[in-house]
Amino acid sequence: MHEVIVCEKPTSAEKIAKALSPSAKKKVYNKKVKYWELEKDSKNITVVSAVGHLYSLTPDNPKDNVYFNLHWAPAYEVNKKGSGFTKDYVRAIKKLAKNADSYVHACDYDTEGTLIGYNALRYACGQENLDKISRMKFSTLTKKDLLEAYDNRIDLDMNQVDTGIARHVLDYYFGVNISKALMKSVSSAKHRFLKLSAGRVQTPTLSILVEREKEIKEFVPEPYWLIKAIVEGDIEVNHVDGKIFDKKRAEEIMTKCQGKDAVVDNIKLSNSTTKPPVPFNLGGLQSEAYNVFGFSPKKTQTIAQNLYTSGYTSYPRTSSQKLPESLDFKSIFGQLSNDKEFKQHIDQLPSKLKPNNGKKDDAAHPAIHPTGILPQGLSKDDKKIYQLIVYRFIAVFFEAAKFETMSTTLDIEDEKFRFKRRRVTHKGWMEHYPFRKIDDEIFPDIKEGDLMKVLELISDEKETKPPARYNQASLIKELEKRELGTKATRADIIDKLYDRKYINGTQQIEVNQLGENMIDTLSTYCNNLTSEELTRDLEIKLEGISDNSSSRNEIVKEGKKEVKVILDDITKNSKEIGSKLYESYQESNIVGTCPTCGGNLVKRYSPKTKSSFVGCANYPDCTTSYSIPKGTNFLKKTCEKCGLPIISFGKPRQRACLDPNCGKDKTKVHKPTEVGECPECGKPLLKRSGRYGEFIGCKGFPKCRFTCSVDELESKLK
Repeated sequence: MHEVIVCEKPTSAEKIAKALSPSAKKKVYNKKVKYWELEKDSKNITVVSAVGHLYSLTPDNPKDNVYFNLHWAPAYEVNKKGSGFTKDYVRAIKKLAKNADSYVHACDYDTEGTLIGYNALRYACGQENLDKISRMKFSTLTKKDLLEAYDNRIDLDMNQVDTGIARHVLDYYFGVNISKALMKSVSSAKHRFLKLSAGRVQTPTLSILVEREKEIKEFVPEPYWLIKAIVEGDIEVNHVDGKIFDKKRAEEIMTKCQGKDAVVDNIKLSNSTTKPPVPFNLGGLQSEAYNVFGFSPKKTQTIAQNLYTSGYTSYPRTSSQKLPESLDFKSIFGQLSNDKEFKQHIDQLPSKLKPNNGKKDDAAHPAIHPTGILPQGLSKDDKKIYQLIVYRFIAVFFEAAKFETMSTTLDIEDEKFRFKRRRVTHKGWMEHYPFRKIDDEIFPDIKEGDLMKVLELISDEKETKPPARYNQASLIKELEKRELGTKATRADIIDKLYDRKYINGTQQIEVNQLGENMIDTLSTYCNNLTSEELTRDLEIKLEGISDNSSSRNEIVKEGKKEVKVILDDITKNSKEIGSKLYESYQESNIVGTCPTCGGNLVKRYSPKTKSSFVGCANYPDCTTSYSIPKGTNFLKKTCEKCGLPIISFGKPRQRACLDPNCGKDKTKVHKPTEVGECPECGKPLLKRSGRYGEFIGCKGFPKCRFTCSVDELESKLK
């Protein structure tokens, strides 16, 4: 008997093979693709892997104006440049799985993982073998869980397959067709190429950001006053009215209280508790990692996935905030106790291990948790996420933190002022979760009726502030709240908006002019595309495939109908849409003023050279242009000599004028100066003059490629 197990990634294949048999032998197909062979239960088993999606959707006829007739094809045929490496994996699966007696689908147990494995089995192994497939379901890549998943294989969930297919088809209908139509409208109106993209979830997400941007722009600040006093003991007390919008009232309070002392009017002591946090789902982990470390949601997701495939943590793309008892908490804590840091907290756990589970559940996977296997050789950032997961896992089993609050009211000439102090009476879970600050303030020694000297009376004039811009973590929360996208795709959607230059900013997301005009234009001419109701409705129906409340064919048919309406709207208004989008693109890419004609200098992309450059917007009347290095950023500074923008580029980052010849004497020959000895090969280091300024390079180039900036020279020679 020959059985073939298909996994999602090579790391997963190795762990599954070694879990099933410690004597599993590693083999290599075509010197590139690793696979494993083993014997178990009188079976010869071959464990092979994909590398994510081996098959992609592609149109039946690429010459069609609109792509509604699609089929699955090997990814290396669809995207020859980006997916060429998948060819060997497809060939390996075809060869190694030929004439097998049974097949096991062992990809990640989610919609994407199910589709990856299904397509590999269907197209590489043959559709006639689909009835020979069983499914492994696991949430960690530990030996125990993998053996259990293999021994208790289930039937392939065809509803999950249909969900994956429908989602990909819809994303293709909306993303490819509409993006193509928008780029065509620009080409038709302005005879220019402009790389644009729209999407079923991408565009409503951008619309949310634009909506917030408009709220900020339209916001009219309103003045208000905050009145506070500093009393003896350096205690700050605030007037009970809070924000006072009546200037006369604020002046009245100040006049009335100036030079007067305060009397302790009332002291109220109260107790409160703060429950332990709930276990992490993906959104919770992304939000906490952003708040604690400043990590982007995409970065957190990538690290969490790596920790999972390494066997250190459970499957990350889960919605669950629950830890089932079947996880064997004692065993996990026992293994984690081999780490001294973790042990000191684990030793204080209550005897009865009951987690503070959240409300959200996921039928496929539990909340994110450590497996107990301690990692070796993690990078600095990977270690941070791992520790965050472990400490959250520990904290959820502890009792609530307890606090005592002192609420005090002071009277100054019949005007009431208040202050609060909070101190911890029992640290509880907070003692075991180092990523939360514990409030532990000192209570002043006062009683009702005490006189307190007012040291200073202050009136602060302020203005109301507009709503805050989203950051990446808060945007993911908002998308989750509005039921847009999935836990696995939200971070990728945000990344795509950055990639398309619709948004920028790291701490706060700002919408560029192109992004804002994109939404304004689409809202005017085809508002169905910006509608989150349409996206949410389709998302709900996709989820409904799992319980047969909706079907793949119905959803695809509905999506096709909606896309046709949107495409008709774009076609009817092609010239207007194209002109507005191109104008906004030009506006969003203005980087300075042309020194030749006074027009705008615009950052442009050349599809011919596949590189960016800066050219005058008045081309072809003005041909002024500047080439720029890859990864160039334009700073909000201008050159003191010529007025052109300052750019940053390279690794390490360097700064220079956009014009590489600025300030240079073209008649003078610049000879390199020797400045030291190369730390890598010992040959002389030379200060050279490059296209964008001075740098340090080895005389042994090209054999030795040591370089650094002038500023880095001293540290490099230490």
